[in-house]
Parts: sequence; C-alpha cells; structure tokens
Amino acid sequence: MRRHDCPASRRKPPSTPQRPPTNISKIKSGAPPNVKHKNSEQLSTTEKIGYGLGDCAANFVFFTQMVFLFDYYTEVLRLSPLHVGSIFLFSRLWDAVNDPLMGGLADRTKSRWGKYRPWILATAVPFAILFVLAYTTPDWGYTARLIWAIVTYNALMMMYTVNNVPYSALTGVMTGDISERASLVQWRFVMAMTAQFLVGAYTMTLVARFGGVDDAGEVMDPARGYQLTIALWAVLMAVFLLITFLTTRERIAPAPQQKTSVWGDLTDLTKNRNWVVLALATVLVFISLAMRGGSTLPFFRYYVVGDTVLGFQKSTDQLVGWFNGLSTAMAILGVLLSKSLAMRFGKRNVYRASLALSAVCILVFYMLPATAITPMFATQYLMQFIYGVSIPLLWAMMADVADFTEWKLSRRATAMTFAATVFALKLGLSLGGALQGYILSLHGYEADAVQTPLARSGLAQVMSLYPALAFLAAAVLLLFYQIDRQTEYDMHDELTARREATVAPSA
Repeated sequence: MRRHDCPASRRKPPSTPQRPPTNISKIKSGAPPNVKHKNSEQLSTTEKIGYGLGDCAANFVFFTQMVFLFDYYTEVLRLSPLHVGSIFLFSRLWDAVNDPLMGGLADRTKSRWGKYRPWILATAVPFAILFVLAYTTPDWGYTARLIWAIVTYNALMMMYTVNNVPYSALTGVMTGDISERASLVQWRFVMAMTAQFLVGAYTMTLVARFGGVDDAGEVMDPARGYQLTIALWAVLMAVFLLITFLTTRERIAPAPQQKTSVWGDLTDLTKNRNWVVLALATVLVFISLAMRGGSTLPFFRYYVVGDTVLGFQKSTDQLVGWFNGLSTAMAILGVLLSKSLAMRFGKRNVYRASLALSAVCILVFYMLPATAITPMFATQYLMQFIYGVSIPLLWAMMADVADFTEWKLSRRATAMTFAATVFALKLGLSLGGALQGYILSLHGYEADAVQTPLARSGLAQVMSLYPALAFLAAAVLLLFYQIDRQTEYDMHDELTARREATVAPSA
C-alpha cells in the first residue's frame, strides 16, 4: 500500500464524497499502534458474495424462527402461548453470559485461518443438525414436549451465537475502507433477504407438500412437513457456510502487544455511549420484528376476513406466502438503495429516518379493517421497502462502534462488539416473542379455535400497534448516537494512519 504523509492528502475515490481535511493531531506521538494492516481496501465481488452467503445461511434459522416458530410450537407441538412466551423470554438469561463469552473467545482465537473464520467452518454441520432437531416433533406427553422445546431451542440459539458472533465480526476485519465496508454489508443483506424470501414464500408450501393435503385443503401431517422442510433449509445452510469460510479473508487484526480481558472489553463497550444507544435501539427493533413476524400466520388465520388480494383468491397459507415473499422482495430493493443514501446523508440519519417512516406505515396498518386485504398488502410492501434501507446500516454502524472504541482507547475487540449486538438482537427477538405470547394469552387467544372479539383485537395489536411503538422509540433513541458522517471519516483517516505507520518504513 502506498504511503502518504497526511491522511487528508489521499486521493478520494469517485464514489466517496469530499470532506474537510482530517486533524490527526489527536494521535499520541510515539504511542504504539495496536493494529497491523494488510491491504484492507478493495474486496472482490466473489469475496463479497461468499461473505453474504454466510448470512443467507443464518437467516434460514433466523427468519424461520421469527415467522414460523410460534405457529409450530402452538399448532404442531401443541404448547400453550403462555409457555411459548416464557421459553422465548427466559432462554435469554443464558445468552447474557453466553454471547459475551463467545465474543471474548473469538477475539482471542489464533489459527492459520484467522480469528473468526474457523468458527464458521466448525459450526456448519452441527448448526444444521440442531436446526432440524428444533423442528422435530416427538410423540410424547405435554411436559416432555415442553422440555424438548426448551432444550432444542436453547441448543439452537447457542449454536447460532457460536456461528453468528464470529461471522458478524468479519465485517470489521475484512476491510477498513468506509465505502468497501458499506458495499460488503450491502451484499450481506441482499443475500440474507434472499433467504428470507425463500423461507417466507415457500415454507408453508413445502410443509403442505411434504405433509400431504386432504380434500379440505388441510395439511394432514404438519409435523413431518415441518421436519422435511427444515431439513432442506438446513442442507442449504451448511453448504453456504462452507462457501463463506472458503471465500473470505481477515485483513485487520490487533497487534500481539494488545492485552485485554473479557471484562475489560465489556467495560470498554459500556463506556461507549454509541454502543449503548445502538444496542438499545436493536432490542426495540427486533421486539417489533418478532411480534409482527410471529403474528403473521395467526393474523391471517383468525383476524383477516376474506381470501382475495389483487383479484386473486388464495388460501391462508398462500396469502401468507405472498405477504412474506413479496415483502422480502421489496426489502431487497431498499437494501440496494441503502449504500448510496448512507454515503450521502450518513448512516445514522438514514437509519433513524427509515425506522420512523416504517413506524408510520405500521400504524396505518393498524387502522385498516379486517376486510381490507389489498390495502394491507400495499402498506406492508411500502413499509418493507422503507425498512429495507435500514437493514445493512445496523451492522455497518456496529463496525463503526468498534472503530470508535479503537480510535478513543487504542484497543480493539471486534467480536465482543458484535457479540453484544447479537445478544441485543436475540433479546429483542425473545422479548418480542414473549410479549406476543403474553398479550395473546391475556386476550384469550387459543390455537386452532374460533377467536373471541377480544382475541382478534389482541392479534391486531401485536401485528401493528405495539411494533410501531417499538420502532418509534428506537428512532428517538438514535438522536443520542454520536457517530455522524464526519466522525466516520475522521476515524477512518486516523486509524488508517496508525495502521500504515505499523508497516511502512520511515521516510
């Protein structure tokens, strides 16, 4: 890499907006740099796609859990909504310990493949096996089935942590370039949304195909249908994770002299106001997503009146497939727009605006009558397009938070930063699922039964009102996030100067 006397003197690439010269006087003279740097700027399209396939793999688990697990537990495994909500909620107590430990372990891993890639290789097959077991229905009594659900759900979520924390940390070490990092995250979420499209559009169709359908159109063996459908997704997941391992490289790593403890890494995080704000916003966002996603099937089964959208008559499962599948397609369009908007207006501003506008769309959804199926679809598609813009930004901003800690404290703990975010994400999913179960239980909801007006009201609330409030609260929280566009450039230039000073000979 070419040396430069001053970071501000670098030639800006055409895609990078011009900015004022950077003041690097804050770098302490003679302070040992903490990062070794190898060509962290340009990534090949193959590497970006390979990296994206890793999140495509994880989203077979993530999106299936968010949209179909509540239905599977209540309709197939025959557990009560109250117990399902409790499974989601109390399972996170272990994650409060597990996620930070995984982040600390990944940051301290040493291998010929780097710190984070070995974990992707090691978890590919076990992750797939646990995925299938979580959707396997034993012919046992209620208590035994409940215990089975608790054990398999927690094992699956633990493996999700072991896989996804190192995977997410790769974003911060594959490149240090602002534009390339934004492009990498954009590819990641295009691939992730592709998995969400497949899961949302085809899961129930495959469940019906594998489980068989009677003359009335009901699935005869949903347990078998779910198990074989998940087995298909699991095979794809394992293959994609192996491709991710083979096609990615780590380029930014802490220097050997950096010595920190897991507790020290956690302390650094809690002192970073930007991480605290982003973590709390993440919890709120995923509370909203979990409540809406988990409510979609029962909402269409027991709340919506009618079976026609855009002039097409569809079964409930087909309506859900259209609702989820085309929603994901609209979100992909938003993801594709994300990088250009972030480069122009800054990640923070775009993320905040996306959440606020999405909340407005969800509130409109709440006002629609149960017979307004086509307006429901139109509102959902608009919301997903707007929300899609924000999807890559969370993880790009989390890499910025890791940079911010290094910038201020001269210590880097990339995996710990992402581990804490994965915990916030899973906490949001669990709280959202728990709130969904508790609210529906309080409203008298019962699976596979005629719902009372109170239960139908509860379905409408968990599908729209409460998710909208969570999005609005997250948007307000982001007013306190400090890393704006100028700060991103300042951090990038100063950290690049430190890294180049490590490998470049003296002038």
